[in-house]
Amino acid sequence: MAYWLMKSEPDELSIRDLEKLGEARWDGVRNYQARNFLRAMAVGDEFFFYHSSCPEPGIAGIGKIVEAAYPDPTALEPDSHYFDAKASAEKNPWSAITVGHVNTFPKVLGLGYLKQQTALAEMPLVQKGSRLSVMAVTPEQWAAILQLL
Repeated sequence: MAYWLMKSEPDELSIRDLEKLGEARWDGVRNYQARNFLRAMAVGDEFFFYHSSCPEPGIAGIGKIVEAAYPDPTALEPDSHYFDAKASAEKNPWSAITVGHVNTFPKVLGLGYLKQQTALAEMPLVQKGSRLSVMAVTPEQWAAILQLL
């Protein structure tokens, strides 16, 4: 099993939303490196659910991959803000996955707090200039974050 971190703005999809829904489509990724990470995910992989672009950015819980990558339908929907005029049903460069809820943390592990953890110093999330919405997490980083709870 691989581990990941995926960012979402809570007003679009939050850990509480995922908890209520049980499962949801993770779509709208429009960065090729992040898209490639989505394509590398396997059913059963787990990810830290990170709330971004909000008053308290940080890790809010854990999700799991329940359906591997498939063409992102939002790229073909003209009314979607993820619409890509260059995409077609035959050639859609973007991927989506289906995720499920595993755990909602009692408190968000804030970015500032995560940056203070020496065990996470090499994690892209805490490094200056890292803006990817999807990233790999090593087993050691995964364990270090779980120990913060």
